[in-house]
Amino acid sequence: MFDNFFIIIGRHIISFLYFLGGLGNLAFKTIYFSFIPPYKKGRIFEQAKKAGLDSLPLVSLIALFIGFIFALQTAYFMQRIGSELYIASLVALSIVRELGPVITALVVAGRVGAAITAEIGSMQVTEQVDALETLAVSPMKYLVVPRFLALSLMLPLLTIYADAVGILGSYIICVFRLGISSSIYLRVTAEALFYKDLFTGLFKTIFFGMIIALVSCYEGFNVKGGAEGVGQATTRSVVFSFIMIIIADSIFTALFYFIFP
Repeated sequence: MFDNFFIIIGRHIISFLYFLGGLGNLAFKTIYFSFIPPYKKGRIFEQAKKAGLDSLPLVSLIALFIGFIFALQTAYFMQRIGSELYIASLVALSIVRELGPVITALVVAGRVGAAITAEIGSMQVTEQVDALETLAVSPMKYLVVPRFLALSLMLPLLTIYADAVGILGSYIICVFRLGISSSIYLRVTAEALFYKDLFTGLFKTIFFGMIIALVSCYEGFNVKGGAEGVGQATTRSVVFSFIMIIIADSIFTALFYFIFP
């Protein structure tokens, strides 16, 4: 029993190390090819539209309700101690520092990352990736780099939008439900936020976008077993992206607010 247990654990560790090695190799090649012309601007804009513009409805809905929920939860406690005015600052800081960047990244990973893995995985299964190499077209340059650059650029923009919508949701609850003055709410929010809060929230989303693109493409290129393999790779892509985004967020939070405050 214990022998099988350690064998299973060992296999999982080796598999995870293999995954990290493959991901690191893909990241190195992607960054290298990102600086080598010609630049496929059309494909970058196409992927940017899929990652950014097409994600706006879902991001809007989730960010708005995050603002609603967080304002209501905070108000439940703040009203008991007579500090309703601090709801604006708490919600603004929480959304700009953590909730906005992380929730947006998770939404994009679930929506766009899964689509990338399924698309590249289908191409891998039907040997379209091999066909690109036969035609002297680099799969890295044609498939990975546009998605890598698009997600790295669009995720910070989506996060700014999500932050604004989330704060709007809190504003609606505080002004129309709790009776807080609109001018006071806006003033408290502006006083609570500093450039560091906005910068740290946006800076890490660049890396979140890189993580989503690299994990999704890696899983897509390593699909095996036909349609079933595509489905399994898509699931792994979303799960691994979620895990790595949370780990990266923890590291950046420790760096920005504890190690280099």
